Amino acid sequence: DTEGLLRIKEENQKHYRRAQRHQEKKEKIQKHNRKLGDLVEKKTYELKTQYEHLANLRRAHILELTSVIFPMEEVKTSMRDPADVSSESDNAMTSSTVSKLAEARRTTYLSGRWVCDDHNGDTSISITGPWIILPNNGDYSAYYNWVEEKKTTQGPDMEHNNPAHTISAALCYATQLVNTLSLILDVNLPKKLCNRQVKTQQGNHRPYEFCGENLSRHRFTRAVKKLNANILHLCFSQHVNLDLLHPLHTLRNLMYLVSPDTENLGR
Repeated sequence: DTEGLLRIKEENQKHYRRAQRHQEKKEKIQKHNRKLGDLVEKKTYELKTQYEHLANLRRAHILELTSVIFPMEEVKTSMRDPADVSSESDNAMTSSTVSKLAEARRTTYLSGRWVCDDHNGDTSISITGPWIILPNNGDYSAYYNWVEEKKTTQGPDMEHNNPAHTISAALCYATQLVNTLSLILDVNLPKKLCNRQVKTQQGNHRPYEFCGENLSRHRFTRAVKKLNANILHLCFSQHVNLDLLHPLHTLRNLMYLVSPDTENLGR
């Protein structure tokens, strides 16, 4: 029993010495982890600082781009409300009739469905100049209506003052701006829209999406949907207030995106 007791004491001493070594290793590992934690925290702070600096640079480039090359502003047209005109001409008209006329004025039949639009075409958004504008309500039917009419009608050439040309020019500039913004913000766009001449396999040059040949209604609406999707994607990436966005308001969504009031622009 005495010999067995001595053996147990020796084993206990070995375990104790081993436990001490493990405790020392544990303390070394904890000390190393604390150093790594401090280093990670320092690097994280430096990375956050660099991200903020990068965001400020992106923001400055975007604001310069949209103020010098692609300025956008709201253009209002002086139109009187039909409800007001009618009420002036007919004193017996009731307030309910006036309200119904105002509601009808704010409703637009667009792409096979009725869309409520407070501006109803009274407000337009210009890009690169006051003469290149897009309707605020997203109704670009004047473009493909003109293309279809041009195919069937033989008459004097009035292309120099046709509104369809301002629509295509504005959409072309918007496409260039969106593609440039995606490069500055380092955001991949979900839809591919061409804003430069690309050489195809047949050796032909494919022109800009909107400023090349006249597009059919299907190709035009498809390209507009792509552009609107890309703009919304950029707005989502920069945390633009969703209550301000509308899927049909091409340039207005862009204005909200590049506005100096957008807090997360450049993130």
